[in-house]
Amino acid sequence: MLNFMVHHSIQMHFSKINHQFLFNIKPLLGKSLVLLFLLFSIIMVSSCSNAVSFSPEHISQTSGRYLYSPDELMEVHYKDNHLFLTWKGATTEPVVLDENTFFVPDMYSKLRFVQDPKTKKRYLGIVSKDDDQVVNYAYLKVADSFKTPSMHLEAKEFDQALEGFLKVKPQDSIEAIVNESKFNRLGYDYLRDKDYANAIAVFKMNVALYPNSDNVYDSLADAYLRSGDSLQAFTNYSKAYELNTGNERAQNYIEAYNKKQD
Repeated sequence: MLNFMVHHSIQMHFSKINHQFLFNIKPLLGKSLVLLFLLFSIIMVSSCSNAVSFSPEHISQTSGRYLYSPDELMEVHYKDNHLFLTWKGATTEPVVLDENTFFVPDMYSKLRFVQDPKTKKRYLGIVSKDDDQVVNYAYLKVADSFKTPSMHLEAKEFDQALEGFLKVKPQDSIEAIVNESKFNRLGYDYLRDKDYANAIAVFKMNVALYPNSDNVYDSLADAYLRSGDSLQAFTNYSKAYELNTGNERAQNYIEAYNKKQD
Protein backbone atom coordinates (compact mmCIF):
# COMPACT_ATOMS: atom_id res chain seq x y z
CA MET A 1 0.00 0.00 0.00
CA LEU A 2 2.84 2.36 0.87
CA ASN A 3 4.59 1.60 -2.42
CA PHE A 4 1.40 2.35 -4.32
CA MET A 5 0.95 5.69 -2.50
CA VAL A 6 4.55 6.67 -3.21
CA HIS A 7 4.20 5.68 -6.85
CA HIS A 8 0.91 7.55 -7.17
CA SER A 9 2.40 10.67 -5.58
CA ILE A 10 5.40 10.58 -7.90
CA GLN A 11 3.20 9.96 -10.91
CA MET A 12 0.88 12.88 -10.09
CA HIS A 13 3.81 15.20 -9.42
CA PHE A 14 5.62 14.18 -12.58
CA SER A 15 2.40 14.46 -14.57
CA LYS A 16 1.89 18.07 -13.43
CA ILE A 17 5.44 18.92 -14.41
CA ASN A 18 4.98 17.27 -17.80
CA HIS A 19 1.74 19.11 -18.54
CA GLN A 20 3.26 22.48 -17.61
CA PHE A 21 6.43 21.72 -19.54
CA LEU A 22 4.53 20.61 -22.61
CA PHE A 23 2.28 23.67 -22.41
CA ASN A 24 5.35 25.88 -22.55
CA ILE A 25 7.28 24.04 -25.26
CA LYS A 26 4.53 22.51 -27.41
CA PRO A 27 4.58 25.43 -29.90
CA LEU A 28 8.29 24.84 -30.36
CA LEU A 29 8.19 21.06 -30.81
CA GLY A 30 6.89 18.87 -33.57
CA LYS A 31 4.31 16.17 -32.90
CA SER A 32 6.91 13.39 -32.98
CA LEU A 33 9.10 15.06 -30.36
CA VAL A 34 6.12 15.63 -28.08
CA LEU A 35 5.19 11.95 -28.33
CA LEU A 36 8.77 10.91 -27.61
CA PHE A 37 8.84 13.16 -24.58
CA LEU A 38 5.57 11.70 -23.32
CA LEU A 39 6.92 8.17 -23.75
CA PHE A 40 10.11 9.09 -21.89
CA SER A 41 8.04 10.60 -19.09
CA ILE A 42 5.89 7.50 -18.76
CA ILE A 43 8.94 5.25 -18.65
CA MET A 44 10.48 7.46 -15.97
CA VAL A 45 7.32 7.27 -13.87
CA SER A 46 7.16 3.53 -14.32
CA SER A 47 10.78 3.09 -13.27
CA CYS A 48 10.15 5.01 -10.05
CA SER A 49 8.02 2.21 -8.64
CA ASN A 50 8.07 -1.49 -8.08
CA ALA A 51 6.28 -3.63 -10.66
CA VAL A 52 2.50 -3.52 -10.36
CA SER A 53 1.13 -6.65 -8.76
CA PHE A 54 -1.86 -7.95 -10.70
CA SER A 55 -4.49 -9.75 -8.63
CA PRO A 56 -5.83 -13.11 -9.83
CA GLU A 57 -9.29 -11.53 -10.15
CA HIS A 58 -7.92 -8.72 -12.32
CA ILE A 59 -6.05 -11.17 -14.54
CA SER A 60 -9.18 -13.28 -14.93
CA GLN A 61 -11.36 -10.29 -15.81
CA THR A 62 -9.00 -8.62 -18.27
CA SER A 63 -7.25 -11.51 -20.02
CA GLY A 64 -8.66 -12.33 -23.41
CA ARG A 65 -9.44 -10.82 -26.76
CA TYR A 66 -10.59 -7.32 -27.66
CA LEU A 67 -12.10 -6.18 -30.95
CA TYR A 68 -9.64 -3.67 -32.39
CA SER A 69 -11.55 -3.33 -35.67
CA PRO A 70 -14.47 -5.22 -37.26
CA ASP A 71 -11.98 -7.75 -38.61
CA GLU A 72 -9.03 -7.56 -36.20
CA LEU A 73 -8.43 -8.66 -32.61
CA MET A 74 -6.00 -7.72 -29.86
CA GLU A 75 -5.15 -10.21 -27.12
CA VAL A 76 -4.22 -9.40 -23.53
CA HIS A 77 -2.39 -12.02 -21.51
CA TYR A 78 -0.16 -12.23 -18.45
CA LYS A 79 2.98 -14.16 -17.62
CA ASP A 80 4.97 -13.97 -14.37
CA ASN A 81 3.03 -10.88 -13.32
CA HIS A 82 3.82 -9.08 -16.59
CA LEU A 83 1.14 -7.81 -18.97
CA PHE A 84 1.52 -8.53 -22.69
CA LEU A 85 -0.44 -7.34 -25.70
CA THR A 86 -0.56 -9.24 -28.99
CA TRP A 87 -1.57 -7.00 -31.86
CA LYS A 88 -1.00 -7.08 -35.63
CA GLY A 89 0.92 -10.34 -35.34
CA ALA A 90 3.42 -9.11 -32.75
CA THR A 91 3.56 -9.40 -28.97
CA THR A 92 4.72 -6.42 -26.93
CA GLU A 93 5.02 -5.57 -23.25
CA PRO A 94 3.37 -2.18 -22.66
CA VAL A 95 4.52 0.34 -20.06
CA VAL A 96 2.29 -0.40 -17.06
CA LEU A 97 1.22 2.68 -15.09
CA ASP A 98 -1.20 1.07 -12.66
CA GLU A 99 -3.28 -2.10 -12.48
CA ASN A 100 -5.74 -0.85 -15.10
CA THR A 101 -3.70 1.59 -17.18
CA PHE A 102 -0.81 1.09 -19.56
CA PHE A 103 0.90 2.86 -22.45
CA VAL A 104 1.42 1.17 -25.87
CA PRO A 105 4.25 2.90 -27.79
CA ASP A 106 3.24 1.33 -31.13
CA MET A 107 -0.19 2.93 -30.81
CA TYR A 108 1.02 6.15 -29.17
CA SER A 109 -1.92 5.61 -26.83
CA LYS A 110 -2.61 5.15 -23.15
CA LEU A 111 -5.17 2.37 -22.64
CA ARG A 112 -7.26 1.51 -19.61
CA PHE A 113 -9.37 -1.50 -18.65
CA VAL A 114 -12.93 -0.24 -18.11
CA GLN A 115 -16.42 -1.66 -17.67
CA ASP A 116 -19.61 -0.04 -18.90
CA PRO A 117 -21.75 0.37 -15.76
CA LYS A 118 -24.96 -0.09 -17.76
CA THR A 119 -24.18 -3.05 -20.02
CA LYS A 120 -21.47 -4.56 -17.77
CA LYS A 121 -19.42 -5.16 -20.91
CA ARG A 122 -15.67 -4.76 -20.59
CA TYR A 123 -13.50 -2.65 -22.86
CA LEU A 124 -9.99 -1.44 -23.44
CA GLY A 125 -10.56 2.29 -23.42
CA ILE A 126 -8.37 5.01 -24.89
CA VAL A 127 -7.41 7.58 -22.28
CA SER A 128 -7.72 11.18 -23.43
CA LYS A 129 -4.40 12.98 -23.89
CA ASP A 130 -5.95 16.10 -22.37
CA ASP A 131 -7.78 14.62 -19.39
CA ASP A 132 -6.70 11.41 -17.68
CA GLN A 133 -10.22 10.88 -16.35
CA VAL A 134 -11.81 10.81 -19.81
CA VAL A 135 -11.81 7.35 -21.39
CA ASN A 136 -13.29 6.31 -24.72
CA TYR A 137 -14.78 2.78 -24.76
CA ALA A 138 -12.80 1.84 -27.84
CA TYR A 139 -12.18 -1.92 -27.91
CA LEU A 140 -14.88 -4.35 -26.79
CA LYS A 141 -13.83 -7.51 -24.94
CA VAL A 142 -15.20 -10.53 -26.82
CA ALA A 143 -15.57 -14.20 -25.98
CA ASP A 144 -12.72 -16.61 -26.61
CA SER A 145 -14.94 -18.33 -29.19
CA PHE A 146 -15.48 -15.10 -31.14
CA LYS A 147 -14.31 -15.08 -34.76
CA THR A 148 -13.86 -12.18 -37.13
CA PRO A 149 -15.14 -12.55 -40.72
CA SER A 150 -11.61 -13.31 -41.95
CA MET A 151 -11.21 -15.99 -39.26
CA HIS A 152 -14.44 -17.62 -40.46
CA LEU A 153 -13.15 -17.43 -44.03
CA GLU A 154 -9.85 -19.04 -43.08
CA ALA A 155 -11.78 -21.81 -41.32
CA LYS A 156 -13.84 -22.32 -44.52
CA GLU A 157 -17.00 -21.28 -42.68
CA PHE A 158 -18.24 -19.37 -45.70
CA ASP A 159 -21.80 -18.59 -44.56
CA GLN A 160 -20.55 -17.04 -41.32
CA ALA A 161 -17.80 -15.21 -43.20
CA LEU A 162 -20.32 -13.75 -45.65
CA GLU A 163 -22.61 -12.66 -42.82
CA GLY A 164 -19.70 -10.88 -41.14
CA PHE A 165 -18.40 -9.22 -44.30
CA LEU A 166 -21.89 -7.97 -45.21
CA LYS A 167 -22.00 -6.21 -41.83
CA VAL A 168 -18.51 -4.81 -42.24
CA LYS A 169 -18.86 -3.61 -45.84
CA PRO A 170 -20.92 -0.44 -45.15
CA GLN A 171 -18.25 0.69 -42.65
CA ASP A 172 -15.32 -0.30 -44.85
CA SER A 173 -14.97 2.85 -46.94
CA ILE A 174 -11.45 2.07 -48.16
CA GLU A 175 -12.23 -1.59 -48.87
CA ALA A 176 -9.25 -2.78 -46.86
CA ILE A 177 -11.26 -5.62 -45.33
CA VAL A 178 -13.97 -6.39 -47.88
CA ASN A 179 -12.04 -6.59 -51.14
CA GLU A 180 -13.35 -8.15 -54.35
CA SER A 181 -9.91 -8.86 -55.81
CA LYS A 182 -8.65 -10.45 -52.61
CA PHE A 183 -11.57 -12.88 -52.46
CA ASN A 184 -11.22 -13.62 -56.17
CA ARG A 185 -7.56 -14.55 -55.70
CA LEU A 186 -8.49 -16.86 -52.84
CA GLY A 187 -11.11 -18.57 -55.02
CA TYR A 188 -8.52 -19.17 -57.75
CA ASP A 189 -6.07 -20.54 -55.19
CA TYR A 190 -8.67 -23.22 -54.44
CA LEU A 191 -9.33 -23.66 -58.14
CA ARG A 192 -5.66 -24.28 -58.91
CA ASP A 193 -5.74 -27.06 -56.31
CA LYS A 194 -8.88 -28.45 -58.00
CA ASP A 195 -10.78 -27.79 -54.80
CA TYR A 196 -13.92 -26.92 -56.71
CA ALA A 197 -16.35 -26.90 -53.77
CA ASN A 198 -14.39 -24.31 -51.80
CA ALA A 199 -13.62 -22.28 -54.92
CA ILE A 200 -17.32 -22.11 -55.77
CA ALA A 201 -18.18 -21.19 -52.16
CA VAL A 202 -15.72 -18.27 -52.19
CA PHE A 203 -16.88 -17.03 -55.59
CA LYS A 204 -20.53 -17.24 -54.47
CA MET A 205 -19.60 -15.17 -51.43
CA ASN A 206 -18.00 -12.61 -53.74
CA VAL A 207 -21.15 -12.52 -55.87
CA ALA A 208 -23.23 -11.76 -52.77
CA LEU A 209 -20.84 -8.96 -51.80
CA TYR A 210 -20.45 -7.50 -55.31
CA PRO A 211 -23.65 -8.35 -57.23
CA ASN A 212 -23.03 -5.66 -59.85
CA SER A 213 -19.58 -6.89 -60.86
CA ASP A 214 -19.36 -8.97 -64.05
CA ASN A 215 -15.97 -10.29 -62.93
CA VAL A 216 -17.34 -12.17 -59.90
CA TYR A 217 -19.93 -13.95 -62.06
CA ASP A 218 -17.25 -14.71 -64.64
CA SER A 219 -15.08 -16.33 -61.96
CA LEU A 220 -17.98 -18.32 -60.54
CA ALA A 221 -18.87 -19.52 -64.05
CA ASP A 222 -15.25 -20.56 -64.62
CA ALA A 223 -15.29 -22.61 -61.39
CA TYR A 224 -18.56 -24.32 -62.33
CA LEU A 225 -17.22 -25.08 -65.81
CA ARG A 226 -14.03 -26.67 -64.45
CA SER A 227 -16.08 -28.71 -61.99
CA GLY A 228 -18.18 -30.08 -64.86
CA ASP A 229 -21.39 -28.12 -64.28
CA SER A 230 -21.99 -26.58 -67.71
CA LEU A 231 -25.50 -25.34 -66.90
CA GLN A 232 -24.36 -23.27 -63.91
CA ALA A 233 -21.43 -22.06 -66.01
CA PHE A 234 -23.88 -20.87 -68.67
CA THR A 235 -26.12 -19.19 -66.06
CA ASN A 236 -23.26 -17.22 -64.54
CA TYR A 237 -21.56 -16.36 -67.82
CA SER A 238 -24.93 -15.03 -68.98
CA LYS A 239 -25.12 -12.80 -65.89
CA ALA A 240 -21.53 -11.62 -66.46
CA TYR A 241 -22.36 -10.75 -70.08
CA GLU A 242 -25.54 -8.96 -69.03
CA LEU A 243 -23.47 -6.72 -66.76
CA ASN A 244 -20.67 -6.25 -69.29
CA THR A 245 -21.27 -6.91 -72.99
CA GLY A 246 -17.55 -6.46 -73.55
CA ASN A 247 -16.80 -9.71 -71.69
CA GLU A 248 -15.58 -11.82 -74.61
CA ARG A 249 -15.03 -14.99 -72.60
CA ALA A 250 -18.62 -14.91 -71.41
CA GLN A 251 -19.88 -14.16 -74.91
CA ASN A 252 -17.89 -17.00 -76.47
CA TYR A 253 -19.12 -19.52 -73.91
CA ILE A 254 -22.77 -18.45 -74.27
CA GLU A 255 -22.58 -18.80 -78.07
CA ALA A 256 -20.90 -22.21 -77.86
CA TYR A 257 -23.40 -23.43 -75.27
CA ASN A 258 -26.38 -22.29 -77.33
CA LYS A 259 -25.02 -24.05 -80.44
CA LYS A 260 -24.84 -27.30 -78.49
CA GLN A 261 -28.49 -26.92 -77.50
CA ASP A 262 -29.64 -26.48 -81.10
